[in-house]
Amino acid sequence: MERRPAEPSAGDAPYDLPQDSRPGTLAGSTPSARRDIRLFWWAGTSDALGSQASGLVLPLLLLSLGHSPAEVGAVAGLSAAATLLLGPLAAVPADRGARKRVMVGSAVVSAASMTVVTAAAWSGSAPLAVLLAVVLVERSATACYETASLGTVALVCAPADHRRVLSRLQAGERAALVLGPALGGLLFHTGRWLPFLADAVSYVVAAVCIGAMRAGLSPRHTGRPAAGGPSRPWRTLAAEAGAGLGVVRREPFLRLALVWIAAVNAVLAALYYTAVFALQDHGRGAAPLGVVLALAGAAGLAGSLAAPRLAGRRTATQVLGAVSWLLVPPAAALAVARDAWQFGLLFGLLCALTPLATVALQARVLQVVPPELQARTGTVLATASGAAAAVAPAIAGLVTDQAGTVAMSLGCAVVLAGLALYATCSPASRHDTVASRPGPQESPTTPKERA
Repeated sequence: MERRPAEPSAGDAPYDLPQDSRPGTLAGSTPSARRDIRLFWWAGTSDALGSQASGLVLPLLLLSLGHSPAEVGAVAGLSAAATLLLGPLAAVPADRGARKRVMVGSAVVSAASMTVVTAAAWSGSAPLAVLLAVVLVERSATACYETASLGTVALVCAPADHRRVLSRLQAGERAALVLGPALGGLLFHTGRWLPFLADAVSYVVAAVCIGAMRAGLSPRHTGRPAAGGPSRPWRTLAAEAGAGLGVVRREPFLRLALVWIAAVNAVLAALYYTAVFALQDHGRGAAPLGVVLALAGAAGLAGSLAAPRLAGRRTATQVLGAVSWLLVPPAAALAVARDAWQFGLLFGLLCALTPLATVALQARVLQVVPPELQARTGTVLATASGAAAAVAPAIAGLVTDQAGTVAMSLGCAVVLAGLALYATCSPASRHDTVASRPGPQESPTTPKERA
């Protein structure tokens, strides 16, 4: 069932957009909207670049300070747990109208946390408890920022611009994924505190950019809080945080999106670790793995930029089905790959294809989620994606130990084939449409930004 905002009366807009970007105009063509989109792009890209630069070398810092691999693993595990737990809770105030405040506040807290890590790296000695606390605060704040950012695209541009804007945002993040680790390694070699200082600066840039956006980033129809009573605030908060799950259960396309995102992320993570195991079995070192990552990142960036043009006017379910079938051959071919260039080429094909589906999927989700549930619904999809990617390496290792890398690659290809069949035959395809410019009596449909 597709939910949309109530039909507005003349002159009414479903959420807080500048007057010149309300229904009947192309929001992306107005100076105010273009400015906000640029600021949002710079905020997301700088944040991603800083996080990639510091995330690569954080384990190296902990090890250089004398902490054991087990302690380093504990920091990573607790950070991931904090991200999964806090996302749904941060989505509630974001959907209730505090999206901009949550994003700016989270970026400021993250900047302060990374400043503390920079000081610890400079001094050369810091207790694990202090570093753990600071990293947990930073990861928690980042989780709140990412959750609150979901749905921003629909609040600053019209449906006709969604695919183009989403592709540019994704291209920025993929460029950061390619450049960030190299930048982090270079800075760490110069001074081990520099990557963390760069991350702190990136958070400051994000806070300034979001704060400078003119759009309020607040949906007008925020709905009513869930029942629970003033004496049971935690029950009320839990009910509101879980509202996004109810939307996913009711909407066929969101169910398809949940399955597709989780399955593809799990398969890509499993195939990556399978490639690592295969390269090691064939006597390859770390340098070939860097080649694989570089080729995959560059292909993903190219796919993100080409996504709106290649997807064209096809519906999201059509794009999902076609891309899912196209993913099967390179996944299966990884079973016979031996050299780094072969792995790089095949992973490049996988990473070039996935943005086509991701952009179409995100644009469609923006249409079917009501404005007051943007962040909460997006968090459900993001949590499923993160959880699937987290368990995939363990499954890849287990299957590889028992049956070898060839069986693992072929198994992933079978999973993708089943996903392609599901996407092709899904009930969501009967009601799917292509996002288009709203007419004079229509309201732009509503968000979720990143799937």
